[in-house]
Amino acid sequence: MKPDIHPAYVETTVTCTCGSTFTTHSTAKSGQIHADVCSQCHPFYTGKQKILDTGGRVAKFETRYGKTPNQ
Repeated sequence: MKPDIHPAYVETTVTCTCGSTFTTHSTAKSGQIHADVCSQCHPFYTGKQKILDTGGRVAKFETRYGKTPNQ
């Protein structure tokens, strides 16, 4: 490998919107990453069903194609 071309690999703290944090290594220069979901709050890992709507995608889909009165 060529010297001095690879980014620094630093210890990074990942913070989820649910409040949980964990430490990993990354090339992120700030040393912090903010995540929307993690293994503590993701429906696959928790077994609880909930809709993860980022940016109103579900609402946009429902207005375009979705729920209509009984036809």
